[in-house]
Amino acid sequence: MTPAVSVTDLGKDYVLSGETIHALRGVSFDVPLADYISIMGPSGSGKSTLLNVLGCLDRPSSGRFMLSDVDVSQMNDDQRAEIRASRIGFIFQSYNLLPALTVVENIEIPLYYSGQLDPRSRVRCIELAEMVGLGSRLDHRPTQLSGGQQQRVAIARSMVNNPEFILADEPTGNLDTATATEILDLLDRLNRQGRTIIMVTHEHDVAQRTKRAIVLRDGRIVSDERY
Repeated sequence: MTPAVSVTDLGKDYVLSGETIHALRGVSFDVPLADYISIMGPSGSGKSTLLNVLGCLDRPSSGRFMLSDVDVSQMNDDQRAEIRASRIGFIFQSYNLLPALTVVENIEIPLYYSGQLDPRSRVRCIELAEMVGLGSRLDHRPTQLSGGQQQRVAIARSMVNNPEFILADEPTGNLDTATATEILDLLDRLNRQGRTIIMVTHEHDVAQRTKRAIVLRDGRIVSDERY
């Protein structure tokens, strides 16, 4: 079976003040469909760079990044933007909600940018809001929601385009312990329903909620453990 995500000998270099920085050095791993993995490592290990590549925000300097059967690594900016909009769901630590929009309108944002917003899609957004427990707050704006509720909006938004995988960047980093547990329970449920999830975290107890942990150091994978 074709993996949801496949990374082969991935390298990413930056030039800063005339010096070449090797942010990623020969990173390789496959993510099977419906897997749930965490990516960990200290500051400067390459987590953010890998996140940017997987999220199609940046292109690797070498190696290959396959999304199902599509080679993303050689795509130009416009092609990567199309992949981001249609095949990847994002959950951010800071939620990234627009304060002037309601819960439903924030969930609709990816559909708006991809030109797919119509009455049927509005129904789907309402269903997603209900699925994450916000059915009674459809017309609320972010300032009227708690941090956990805002993250629930972000999770619903990440699924609106039925993405091939969800990329979560420290999704519990701004939440208290009880609320973080609620969000992780929700991600667990999505994974059990067949969603492929890749989560970047620095918290070991959060990583242990996933099925597998990949640890980076100095741009290389130093461990890849399945729980």
